Amino acid sequence: MKTNDIGLEIKESKPLVKKLNGLLANYQIYYQNLRNFHWNVAGPNFFELHAKFEELYTSGNLAVDSIAERILTLGERPYSSYAEYIENSDIKEAKEVKEAVKMVEIIRNNQNDLLGLERKILEAAGEAGDEGTVSLMSDFITEKEKVVWMLSAYLR
Repeated sequence: MKTNDIGLEIKESKPLVKKLNGLLANYQIYYQNLRNFHWNVAGPNFFELHAKFEELYTSGNLAVDSIAERILTLGERPYSSYAEYIENSDIKEAKEVKEAVKMVEIIRNNQNDLLGLERKILEAAGEAGDEGTVSLMSDFITEKEKVVWMLSAYLR
């Protein structure tokens, strides 16, 4: 049985890393969507949405770093190019969105996409005995569920 530096079986970690790299790619497109909306939001809710998008992209940036470092901890290489992100992301780039409500809707939907991926990784990590990834996903899920609730309340 071959193990990585932290003692997990490599054959168990490789499929998990593939899922983590997919999550990383999705986070990078989500992050860029937030930057786009932060820069381009306008209208009566400008101040609150401008600040909220910044808060979310700051949190997203920290998540990206945590995911990439987890992949490295598991002994593999994280995706690191825009080509890899675009190719491996289910979340699509939000290009010229002008309506603030549509921006919030897109971000809420992106959050739900990320939640779905995180729940799958949580399950796979549990099956692989990878408590570090389980903990990371649990933290992401808890935070994201609250944000989805708040964004959904905004859209009502």
